Amino acid sequence: MYRDLSVAVVMPAFNEERAIGQAVASVPGFVDHVVVVDDASHDTTAEAAARAGGRSVEIVRHGHNRGVGAAIVSGYRRVLAQGLDVAVVMAGDGQMDPADLPALLDPIADGQADYAKGNRFRHPEIWRAMPKARLLGNIALSLATRVTAGYGHIFDSQCGYTAIHRQAIARIDLDRVFARYGYPNDLLARLHAASMRVVDVPVRPVYGPGWKSGIRPHMVVYPVSFVLARSFLRRVAVETHARLSRALPQASNPDLG
Repeated sequence: MYRDLSVAVVMPAFNEERAIGQAVASVPGFVDHVVVVDDASHDTTAEAAARAGGRSVEIVRHGHNRGVGAAIVSGYRRVLAQGLDVAVVMAGDGQMDPADLPALLDPIADGQADYAKGNRFRHPEIWRAMPKARLLGNIALSLATRVTAGYGHIFDSQCGYTAIHRQAIARIDLDRVFARYGYPNDLLARLHAASMRVVDVPVRPVYGPGWKSGIRPHMVVYPVSFVLARSFLRRVAVETHARLSRALPQASNPDLG
């Protein structure tokens, strides 16, 4: 429990047997529940997570690999089913600093946001900690997502360290959320369409010694380009419909205005 909010951590994981135990063990003690979603790992990720113990840890296993977005959605469904207030996403590879978790929860607890997301670019370590290729890619995607999602004040769109209130989860059609890389860009656009309040929170970029990304360019460029284009078209359609809805009553009633 954190400031009268029950809190769950959703931890998507794929082949993270070396890191998952420490990631689970590092979750702060005020967190009420941990949902580890094993996205059909080929190793002992699920077993390692279960052995971490020390708190309420639930293991959800996918029968086949469905993608990080689908893993997070599975975790969100469990949070809704258990009636918990807030779902926080923390990666199974330990790249998120547990010390930043209260700062993500505070805007929701204060009633100022429905969704709080990490922004590593607001942390002074970003320029030396994040690999240069990833740095440039994140800047480009963040600028594009500002346009397509409609949140002009947010940045670091690819940061997966997030907290969301259950009421915001309920406003999203989870069946239609993009399942793989591109998930955060898609979710931001859907939150905007649902008029949800989103805020950026500074978080520390974490890249351990010898860190190497498993993401390849072909895994990002095509799906994210598709997500951005679809999000922009959906945004235009929603905003056009809203403008027409406001204009029609005035046009049909000559006494108005």
